[in-house]
Amino acid sequence: MLFSYLAHRRACLDKRRERDERIASLPQAYHEPLSAQDKRLLSQPISSIIHAVQTSSLLPVDVLRAYGKRTIQAQAQTNCLTEVMISEAENWAHAAIRSGPLAGVPVSLKDMIAVKGYDSSLGYSALINVPAPNDGPLVRLLRNAGAIPYVKTNVPSTLYSYETTNDVFGVTENPHKKGYSPGGSSGGEGALLALGGSRIGIGTDIAGSVRVPSHYSGVYTIKSSTQRFPKTGSAGSIPGHDGIVGVHSPMAKTLEDLETFWRAVFQMKPWEYDHTVVNLPWRKVELPLDRPIRWGVLWDDGVVAPSPACLRALKMVTEVLAKHGHEIVTLNPPSPYEGLQIASQILFVDGGKFFSKPIRTFETMPAGIDLALRALKLPRFVMKIYAWYLRYIRRDPVYAGLVENFHKKTVEEYYTLVGQRDDYRVRWFTVWRGVQARDSSGDSGVDFILTVPSALPAVPHGGMRHGWKACGYAVLFNLLDYSAGVMPITRVNKITDKLPSSFRARNAIERNNYHMYDAEAMDGLPIGVQVVGRRLDEERVLEGMKLIRGLMADAGLAYQGISL
Repeated sequence: MLFSYLAHRRACLDKRRERDERIASLPQAYHEPLSAQDKRLLSQPISSIIHAVQTSSLLPVDVLRAYGKRTIQAQAQTNCLTEVMISEAENWAHAAIRSGPLAGVPVSLKDMIAVKGYDSSLGYSALINVPAPNDGPLVRLLRNAGAIPYVKTNVPSTLYSYETTNDVFGVTENPHKKGYSPGGSSGGEGALLALGGSRIGIGTDIAGSVRVPSHYSGVYTIKSSTQRFPKTGSAGSIPGHDGIVGVHSPMAKTLEDLETFWRAVFQMKPWEYDHTVVNLPWRKVELPLDRPIRWGVLWDDGVVAPSPACLRALKMVTEVLAKHGHEIVTLNPPSPYEGLQIASQILFVDGGKFFSKPIRTFETMPAGIDLALRALKLPRFVMKIYAWYLRYIRRDPVYAGLVENFHKKTVEEYYTLVGQRDDYRVRWFTVWRGVQARDSSGDSGVDFILTVPSALPAVPHGGMRHGWKACGYAVLFNLLDYSAGVMPITRVNKITDKLPSSFRARNAIERNNYHMYDAEAMDGLPIGVQVVGRRLDEERVLEGMKLIRGLMADAGLAYQGISL
């Protein structure tokens, strides 16, 4: 045990030293304040950068240096980086394909994405000094499109947290307020994008891991459905997990950049790089003009009601949509709580065995995951007794219903869960407009689903000790495999978003989450909304987000990010 701990500490210190030395060894230009020219370049949408590089009016290396300079500043402010590849990226920039659809665009990558010669440690000390032998398919696609990978960003060890912290690289701060999470598990990406050190980054999502960082940090994303975006070759904490399949998806500083990137990736025919991607080119989608668009709003998942701040953001959007003739209806779907019950069992189906395998003696786990692992090791009868206590003594059937089946599953139990998942998907399918299914709503179905990405704004560090049980608004759409986007709407207001004195929590999960909610302390943190479409409906979700952004801007309510 002692030797394992000493090896762990030594590996962590060596890895941080390597990162810091890579930063320190960069040319002096990277350590200087942003010039007026840097700020102009950093303020341009990536479409302008691409055009300038394609027409030879801008060199890729000049773009890289401006973004590299801002990235070093973002690292100093938030501790968002893992692998610093900027020195080698200068060589990549000189050799970049200047005719490609992403010519000259620096792209940041979540730590797990494979880049030849660099680690994907996922915050585990045991995985340090295991560099990828080759670029993954996604990185090869990016290079062939003219893009320049230049940094990798921090994650929580296990990848199962909305906080970004590990012993190897440390805690990543929220870019808007120190002491708060930037989200997870793509939290390093969220922080870097919000501060303008990148305009395009690649994250992953199995339970909200690109959407919650976008919500916490105030950036944009669309979580793809499975088989739409390249993912093969990346490291992961649970290989072979098919009950709920994680996806890779882009995150962006602006919605315009997000659209440009999605289109460019599909121009490269990603199915020719990754066998898991379906041959489905990017489609032109036009929202209907001959009838109102119907938005089904999920106001409450039945576990944790949206906080006053998050509810206000959702209402801002619905009110603007209704004012412009759109139809707002309360969604009446199959129970979201049932979805959380199924998803929570599938995500921990192996009892946490795979993601805990690399953990060394005394290695720190993200808040909440240590408690989950302890619970998973308890005998089943203990969990049954605790569930009985919660249900009949504490009068808390919601928490009891999640606890009683929280244990490692047999193969037979796992197959049963997958069958429950499939049945749940069938029942959800009927909420959509125009589907031909028994018990469907037909023309009274919805065109989009609108809800919060999470019940709370960014939580304080350590908040996931209880917050991990409240992931229902995000993981629901992984379970259903729907395309789901998140966009920032407003910020927490310490006056209007106070918790009413009349509030009473309905269950222990809600109570523990609301213990973290403090509108005064959270003042200024971003708040987003989630726009959801059907499976493989990324183009339509993008159009829905563009519609909302335009109407909010016309109403004088456009979200303003962090200035340079």
